[in-house]
Amino acid sequence: MIYILVLFGSFFAICAILGMRVGLKNRNIRKFVHGVKARTEKAKERGLTMKETRIEKPVRGSRTSAVAMQKLRSLLREAEKTSARDDYAETERILIQALTVAPESHEARAELAKVYLLTGRDAKAEAVYIDLLQDRAEISFYANLGLACYRQKKYEQAYAAYKDAMNLDPKSPERGAALGRTCMALGRFSEAAELLEKASERLVRDTDLLFLIAKCYEALADLSSAEIAYKRIHTLQPYNELAREKLQGLASV
Repeated sequence: MIYILVLFGSFFAICAILGMRVGLKNRNIRKFVHGVKARTEKAKERGLTMKETRIEKPVRGSRTSAVAMQKLRSLLREAEKTSARDDYAETERILIQALTVAPESHEARAELAKVYLLTGRDAKAEAVYIDLLQDRAEISFYANLGLACYRQKKYEQAYAAYKDAMNLDPKSPERGAALGRTCMALGRFSEAAELLEKASERLVRDTDLLFLIAKCYEALADLSSAEIAYKRIHTLQPYNELAREKLQGLASV
């Protein structure tokens, strides 16, 4: 009998506790709802409205866009293969097709500019590199723009492009050599000699570079420095006839 009374007592106690928790929860819910209603009324009084909130689904790219990107990658791979075979006409055709699929493709435009440069269409290459540099400042773009301008004898534009390339890659002897050659074309022989000498410190066996250095010193009437450059060529290439003739001529001065 006592056991039954204890059991019933425990049951009623649990029910009472649960009832209190439910009542408290309902009271909190009523308080929350009342608060929302109050804020809504205040917002309406101020002429405001409370926006409905909902979970937004992530926006996926359109199926057409995904297909276009897949097609672009396929065309770029194909263009890489034809370029490796030096089939630039076919490479150009493929890249133009790629740009009809994705007109803003940075990679397709860059590869097309290279094709123009490799096939001697320097004005077209210049235009594409100028366009590319509006979006991204890359060393190779500046260097190739410089080459395209240099070939067209636009030496001031070539100088500016090579200068930008060198500023981004100051330790590269190739950048200094390209800028030095451009300085020579502009008649800035002192600046050219300095740039070429510095490049020669890294490209120690480049005799073409040494010939340019010697020409700069000859233009500056610094014959002793020119002689040193020709002697360096003679050391590297003992049978170089031009270097031998230059040394003989300087010896007779």
